[in-house]
Amino acid sequence: MKIFCLIKKNTYFDSVTLMGITKRLTSLDGVLNLSVSMGSDLNKALLRDSGMSTPEAEAATPNDLIISFSLENEDNAAQAFESIEKGLVKRSNGVASKSKPVGIKSALNASPDANMVVISLPGEYAVLEAKKALQHHLHVMMFSDNVSIEDELMLKSLAHEKGLLMMGPDCGTAIINQKALCFANVVNQGRVGVIGASGTGTQEITVLLDQYGYGISQVIGTGGRDLSKSINAIMMCDALQALAQDPETDLIVLVSKPPEVSVAEKVSNLAKQVGKPVVVCFLNEGVSRAADANLHFANTLEEGAQKAVALLNASGRVEPVAVDTALAAELSKRLDANQKYLRGVFCGGTLTDEARIIFKNQCPGLPCYSNVAKKQQEKLANPNESVKNSFVDMGDDAFTVGKPHPMIDPTLRNLRLVQEAADPQTAVILFDVVLGFGSNEDPAGVTLEGIEAAKKVAQQQGREVIFVGYVLGTDKDPQIMKLQMQKLESAGVILGKNNAHAARIAAEIIRGIQ
Repeated sequence: MKIFCLIKKNTYFDSVTLMGITKRLTSLDGVLNLSVSMGSDLNKALLRDSGMSTPEAEAATPNDLIISFSLENEDNAAQAFESIEKGLVKRSNGVASKSKPVGIKSALNASPDANMVVISLPGEYAVLEAKKALQHHLHVMMFSDNVSIEDELMLKSLAHEKGLLMMGPDCGTAIINQKALCFANVVNQGRVGVIGASGTGTQEITVLLDQYGYGISQVIGTGGRDLSKSINAIMMCDALQALAQDPETDLIVLVSKPPEVSVAEKVSNLAKQVGKPVVVCFLNEGVSRAADANLHFANTLEEGAQKAVALLNASGRVEPVAVDTALAAELSKRLDANQKYLRGVFCGGTLTDEARIIFKNQCPGLPCYSNVAKKQQEKLANPNESVKNSFVDMGDDAFTVGKPHPMIDPTLRNLRLVQEAADPQTAVILFDVVLGFGSNEDPAGVTLEGIEAAKKVAQQQGREVIFVGYVLGTDKDPQIMKLQMQKLESAGVILGKNNAHAARIAAEIIRGIQ
């Protein structure tokens, strides 16, 4: 396969814009693999690792835009270059329709009253701009990733000294003073403050509280590494103290994948001192923990939201949504003797983890693997190939190098849906659809294309695959949740009321065929 490369000298786009450009160009006829990235050393190394590098790409500088692609028909190279140029111009013209600041200084000149900056730049540039922002006494949300742990520690230490928020790097979700930043949903205003080290986990907590009739005061993201031993929860602790002093916040929810034990202890000790009830939702496969003073522990996102409701209103307690076991049994009967396994194909990493935890609890003893599992014996040897019962986070770096996140463009996830359906041992495919700002404008509609193609593959082999899904969002989101759900239900998808409920439905179907 020949790799073609187009270099745009001294042409810079931020990472969010690059995702949009990639989505647009990937849809061009005849274009197969495609990567759009700035010419940083890290990006060039990723291109080499993925087999998409060329001598031209290697010669690119960090100020150059690299477009690397392969074609279905190499004779169409000239046409492809022309189409890519037009697609790039169309996107860049749209982005440039309004003059944009090129740095912190010009941004402050344009908006002198601003007290927060959102940074979406390649990692090496993001660090420099974040440091400038903090030195100008601005709070920072850094969407950018590929930032060293040393730089993260430096930035968060500086922010701590100045009494500022340093959300990130790799922070995808926040709601500050009812303004949704990056990937976030439109939810009710209320009395619950959320501090999240995981994007879709934080989104799920907020939409569940909205679903239960409650609302959000603030949502503060920390970035995924904040609770590592190296960073030692600097941002989560600072955010805890900020929400402790916030008169609009009555209760605090902490969301994260399991942190380092010593870091979890540090956070818990501080949380005991805030003078408000705190729900600690650090996703955990272990035994449930009893309440400790004002701390209330939850092993899943669903449990975390429900405990928050119970603490806010003892008479408003919400119970887990029950599974229709009769329906699950009926669905199990549609499967043939070779169909034994569940395949979870997710956009959200924390949703992947929650579903995997629930499956393991519902189906103890059954094999369970994931590309994001912490235990080595449960980790997929090859993230591109599922084994037995597998839960795959399609938003993991292994799938998104030079490609838009599946929440922005579900196309890559669609290909995996077809791949799983083609496996004669696949019984159930479990998936999520994430709504809100930053997400695809019609994620259910795009995902339906993959579901229909997957069903066709299975039918050609004389099988039926059961699809179980969940739509994370609200009817206030731009995509309108009820409309997205209707599209999936019309195609025969079994929908859960939340991510945990969908996982229980899928697990019950698998239990019925063992």
